[in-house]
Amino acid sequence: MYRLNDIQQRLAADVAAIADAHIAPHATTIDQTGAFPKPSLTALADGGLWGLMIPAEYGGLGEGHRAAAAVLDTVAQRCGSTAMVYLMHLCGVACYAAAPNPPVSLLKAAAAGRHLSTLAFSEKGSRSHFWAPVSRAVANGDGVTKLNASKSFVTSAGYADGYVVSTLDAGATQPVESTIYAVLATDAGISVSGPWRGMGLRGNASAPMTLTQVTVSADRALTQAGKGLDMMLGVVLPLFQIGSAAIAVGIAEAAVQATIAHVTSTRFEEANSSLADLPTLRAQVARMRIETDRARAHLSAVLDALEQPGPATQLFVLEAKAAATEAAVGVTDLAMRTCGGAAFGGARGLDRLFRDARAPIVMAPTSEAAYEFIGRALCGLPVF
Repeated sequence: MYRLNDIQQRLAADVAAIADAHIAPHATTIDQTGAFPKPSLTALADGGLWGLMIPAEYGGLGEGHRAAAAVLDTVAQRCGSTAMVYLMHLCGVACYAAAPNPPVSLLKAAAAGRHLSTLAFSEKGSRSHFWAPVSRAVANGDGVTKLNASKSFVTSAGYADGYVVSTLDAGATQPVESTIYAVLATDAGISVSGPWRGMGLRGNASAPMTLTQVTVSADRALTQAGKGLDMMLGVVLPLFQIGSAAIAVGIAEAAVQATIAHVTSTRFEEANSSLADLPTLRAQVARMRIETDRARAHLSAVLDALEQPGPATQLFVLEAKAAATEAAVGVTDLAMRTCGGAAFGGARGLDRLFRDARAPIVMAPTSEAAYEFIGRALCGLPVF
């Protein structure tokens, strides 16, 4: 459904092979222990995929949203945690590439698989309202800025090499007048509050992070002063919405395939029949297939709108994550019902898929916030 060109189709096939060999085998352990998916990420790095969306001039593959959606869908079918960490990396390096003065060394290192990036937008004080940080940068007048912030739910916290950090500009008069900076893991003043112990996506190391008097020079600014919202909405939001939707579709696809495998292989020995012989269960599988296909088709329409912008583009982008996430929640719920006690007992990883599907609902922008944005857009009101 993604209508990939020949190069992208070969890329997707390569990713599927990498994911089968080096990502899927670790998914259960990652879920059970909450371990950060280092081996899986290393496999993606070795395949050149950390540079998927980095321009070729910096050593990347130069792909766009469509290829990213296909890759994230493929990875998420094997491990949702790895897919989410990878998405945040793609968002981080997209900010590097879109900066007025791109940090070339970081882009080249990321393309070479030596620099893992992530976002640090949400804050304790403004919670899921990522567009309105409450922290404020302090400028000392000689091009050096001090950052003090309490960031919440930073994916890859303590593992990333670079953090894309938002903060109110030193001269801000409005809550949306932020500036975005590249902060490195080697900078003094960064601390992670604790391990991630979430219900789902247990391996994404999404933990609070505190920045205390972190010093950044002028060349670390990824936006002009006070223009962080432009990058949030113009660069990060479309990619994050597309990527989150693709991850949700991948999780739903995995649930469909696991359910089919269960109902076709599990037998009633006394009747010499399988679960698939029950019309009610076949109907459940059909509903799962339809909902997953519907979600992927919707995502493809969003990609079309981004590539050929029109009046509905903003609306489609706002819809992407909420629509696909709700579909994944419904599909994984049907999977649990269809496979019954076996699923609740951990068979075929369906309990992991069930939990992972629910995590993006509360990731900013939350589904409830997305509905508010969509409603405001439909009613002709300012979205932000």
